[in-house]
Amino acid sequence: MGQINKATVKRVVTASLVGATIEWYDFFLYGVVAGIVFNKLYFPTSDPLVGTLLAYATFAVGFITRPLGGIIFGHFGDKIGRKSMLVLTLMIMGVSTVLIGLVPTYDQIGVWAPILLLLLRIFQGIGLGGEWGGAVLMAFEYAPVEKRGFYASLPQIGLAIGLCLASGVVALLSYLLTDAQFMAWGWRLAFVLSIVLVIIGTWIRMNVMETPEFQNVKTAKAESKLPIADMWREASGNVVAGMGARFIDGVFFNIFGVFSISYLTQTLKIPRTDALIGVMLAALVMCVFIPVFGHLSDKIGRTRVYWIGSIITGLSVFPAFWLITNSGGNIPLVWLAIIVPFGILYASVYGPEAALFSELFDARYRYTGISFVYQFSGIFASGLTPIIATSLLKYNQGDPALICIYVAFAGLVSAISAIWIGARKSKGSTSSPKEAVEAIN
Repeated sequence: MGQINKATVKRVVTASLVGATIEWYDFFLYGVVAGIVFNKLYFPTSDPLVGTLLAYATFAVGFITRPLGGIIFGHFGDKIGRKSMLVLTLMIMGVSTVLIGLVPTYDQIGVWAPILLLLLRIFQGIGLGGEWGGAVLMAFEYAPVEKRGFYASLPQIGLAIGLCLASGVVALLSYLLTDAQFMAWGWRLAFVLSIVLVIIGTWIRMNVMETPEFQNVKTAKAESKLPIADMWREASGNVVAGMGARFIDGVFFNIFGVFSISYLTQTLKIPRTDALIGVMLAALVMCVFIPVFGHLSDKIGRTRVYWIGSIITGLSVFPAFWLITNSGGNIPLVWLAIIVPFGILYASVYGPEAALFSELFDARYRYTGISFVYQFSGIFASGLTPIIATSLLKYNQGDPALICIYVAFAGLVSAISAIWIGARKSKGSTSSPKEAVEAIN
């Protein structure tokens, strides 16, 4: 690592962060709009709840197809290189997002409207499925061993910035336009504007080099012939432990970043702009705390930060929803109930997560490994969460208590899984990043 100067590391991290921001903006823009636009324009039914569930079902499809993207791009990322896959995933994601903004409504083309929306959401999922692993690996594999938690957490900020941009753009359009204008064409601008970000992101990513760890694998001709097979043969326990650790991340994010918007606007009748601003403010705060917890994981250990963070984050949903439902419509109180758990506590798991997962796998199949863990677990941890939360809310007659129990359960599962990862590390069952670097340098 001594041969790589700080300027190079910063350039790589910047490229990863910018690309990740664009990808997450595209992906979460769909989630932000799903419960307030798509349910009315693309899934019209006599029951608003059914329309919302159908809209969230297409949101979930993006998570279901993400593992496919993770396997495809992880495979070629482990055989050809991280950089080329990142450029390709960015283009797939960007084009799909722009086209979503151009799809005619149900009233205009009938059943083809939701079908086209579904197909484009599938491509979004495939693109993001390959994006996350490559982005964090570029930062992780370039970083000094003792600072990998911090540097790998920096691309993670892209999630917060992307969510902030998605909710912020929709909030701005909601504020500037009448409801009729927003529903007719305003929401489409948020999707079409993505093309500008994609052009900028592609140019930045074209100007970074391949990671030194992967270059050494190539030089030694040690590439895995079938990365996913090697992953299961050599690290199956790490795969299972990683997916369990990911549970609270996916559940918590989608409760506060996606479900809360429809809950606040439809159940509590809070203005859409105010609900979106609350999520946007939490995302801004999260940008600060993600690298804080990434750095803390370098100092006191990743598994320790992660399991403690999982418990605290999972339990924080109880006071958060209590305050939201008892706020009496007081917007600052609603914002506080979102910002503290989502902007601060959630970062305790999302910050160290990238390095935690990267250290589970050997460099020969690391892209495949972390992509599979993150994306496959996302099906049940992330994609189904808005549907589960909406169903639990209806079953419990508008009382969010069951939702809180579900989130707390996710926190417990992730804490146990993180402790398991720590136990496997102590027994030498996970890859040692220090030994890996010493072996290739």
